[in-house]
Amino acid sequence: MGTNVNQSAPPFPPLPLSSKARRTAEQPISFLITTALHNPGLINLAAGLVDPLTLPVEECADITRQIFADPARGRAALQYDTTSGLRDLRRELLAHLARLEGVDASSLGFTAEQIVLTTGSQQALYLVGDALVDPGDIVIAGNPSYFVYTGTLASLGAEVLPVPMDQDGMDVEAVATLLARLDREGKLGRVKLIYCTSYFDNPTGLTLSLERRRRLVEIVRRYSAHHRILILEDAAYRELRYDGPALPSMKAMDPENLYTIISHTFSKPFAPGLKLGYTAMPDDLLHAVLQQKGNHDFGSANLTQHIALQALRDGSYDRHVDVLVHSYRAKRDAILAAMDRYMPKADGLTWTHPHGGLYVWLTLPERVDTSRQGPMFQSCIAHGVMYVPGDYCFQPDESGKIPRNHLRLSFGQVDPSQIVPGIERLAAVIKEQLSPASEQSSPAPEGRKNLAHGASRGKTAEATTSPGGA
Repeated sequence: MGTNVNQSAPPFPPLPLSSKARRTAEQPISFLITTALHNPGLINLAAGLVDPLTLPVEECADITRQIFADPARGRAALQYDTTSGLRDLRRELLAHLARLEGVDASSLGFTAEQIVLTTGSQQALYLVGDALVDPGDIVIAGNPSYFVYTGTLASLGAEVLPVPMDQDGMDVEAVATLLARLDREGKLGRVKLIYCTSYFDNPTGLTLSLERRRRLVEIVRRYSAHHRILILEDAAYRELRYDGPALPSMKAMDPENLYTIISHTFSKPFAPGLKLGYTAMPDDLLHAVLQQKGNHDFGSANLTQHIALQALRDGSYDRHVDVLVHSYRAKRDAILAAMDRYMPKADGLTWTHPHGGLYVWLTLPERVDTSRQGPMFQSCIAHGVMYVPGDYCFQPDESGKIPRNHLRLSFGQVDPSQIVPGIERLAAVIKEQLSPASEQSSPAPEGRKNLAHGASRGKTAEATTSPGGA
């Protein structure tokens, strides 16, 4: 008699993935990209990509010709460099950061030796988390927040604790309250990072006010009596400022270079294809990050570093930033004007007025479900327009609830000619969702305070909010 074979058994044994791999969920962006590819007529207001028509093709062509016209320089660009990155570029970036702060480089509190070049700023964010966070450690972030990084933190095993956002950005007094509570509960030692996109936040477009920047640094100093808590300041959109004041970074408020990390990128103000970021951080963290980066790649692509260096030196970087600011300001104005014109008047329907960056955050009445599984998202796809569901950007509150009445719009990649029709299509779906028939058939989603309940109708130096139809 032969051995009985279970016909339903798998043909091979299961693969024992690591606990980290099992913690790593699919990023929502994968679904959104797939949806866009399968709907070629879609007006994509979801993609947080840069405008392809403004990419510096001619500038980069000229720079690469110059690099390879000199054989010695070309060989250097095609060779390995250090794990920290090209020293001349780090020195140039130190001077660039000083200009952004409006100070002399000697007063920054760090030198070129405390700057690391990475494969995009996302690698820097990952490496900082990897160097600091053990499973069960705590990271504090605004709610809503940049969902790609909160997904990374979840993969690392962090517990991401949210604090509310309002028109002045992250509520830093809520940070202080949370830290005090964790201290009472004996959990303060688990707090490693406070993550904040301080300029023109992704997803809301909001900016952390000057007063809150100073206060957050004070709070971190106060609660770092037994171990240092670090602020991770994500400044990816800093140079895309269209109006409003040029605020100093929190890094500039940390002259000892002990409590803050600031991460910038070439992707948003120049070209994402360079895949190059740069981050300044405390010395002891830098050592740990470089050890991890050595395991990743022992240095980011050297050729793109040489391109970035030449762009900074010959002025093409600054000129390109000016081009982008002009282009994106016009698109920002167009999307806000279209929303003022076409969005229905309704209580609870508001949107942010960003002073920079690429995003507008739209809040709907709590009964409207904007999630991927909800009727509004499906109706928008049918109408030929797509947004990022806002629930992707939230952490659950203490009761486990996530608001489902928000959405993110991006005007970065969309062609200017598609902005008005895109908003018209979106407004038509929103009117449909706000209709009495829809109200009777749709359960009310759970909401939260502050931005989760809709932004205030006031105005600050950093952002304003428009009521629907105003």
